[in-house]
Amino acid sequence: MLKPILHPPVDIEALITEDDTPVDNLPSEKQQRLLTEPLYSSWSGPGEGRPFLAAANVGVFAETGAPAIVPDVFISLDVQVHQDWWVKIHRSYFIQEYRKPPDLVVEIVSNTEGGENADKRQKYAWMRIPYYVIYDPALQIMPEALTVYRLQNRRYEPMPQAWFPELQLGLVLWQGEFEDRRDCWLRWSDEKGEVIPTGKEQAERERQRAELADRRAERADRRAEQADQRAEQERLRAEHLAALLRQAGIEF
Repeated sequence: MLKPILHPPVDIEALITEDDTPVDNLPSEKQQRLLTEPLYSSWSGPGEGRPFLAAANVGVFAETGAPAIVPDVFISLDVQVHQDWWVKIHRSYFIQEYRKPPDLVVEIVSNTEGGENADKRQKYAWMRIPYYVIYDPALQIMPEALTVYRLQNRRYEPMPQAWFPELQLGLVLWQGEFEDRRDCWLRWSDEKGEVIPTGKEQAERERQRAELADRRAERADRRAEQADQRAEQERLRAEHLAALLRQAGIEF
């Protein structure tokens, strides 16, 4: 497991690690959380004992002194957030500190000015981020809603499927409701294509499983009770028949 350098020999006081600029729109904000929260609430992770970091709208610094690039969402395996995360060096993702770039970046297209398939794609390739995903739900700059790239020889090449074996994660387009809004959402999935549930969805599944188990237990109790009743009826019938036979002078 790769651990952050505790005291990287860089001076970052002059760097802008956050500027408090708000997220650009409500759909993007909800979509970002839908791509981070389920990983922490329901995902089993990339492997036993392997930590990960998933974040939205956090700056990634490729080199000292250069401005950050801010992905909508990124995930990085085998890293841990520093315990003292309020220290400036630990509040953002410095590649020098974590000793590796993020493993995957997602950009959500909000307009035609973001450069997701131009400048940003080149920057992420230069940073050697293995996977780059563009989600363009309104088809503003891309021919398809979901476009996935893999880094090959320092260039991004399109991938036919949105499955990332190193992460043991995939991405799917999902029609459904999230936080009272029904739409087409980008969701993480497992190798079977099943979406990774949110914490709320997981809790609802557990509630339904508990209710189903209770109903099964109730049915089993009713069957046992009915069996007991039938046995008691058979016993009474046998006793009644025995009494009739004794009255008729028939011993047995």
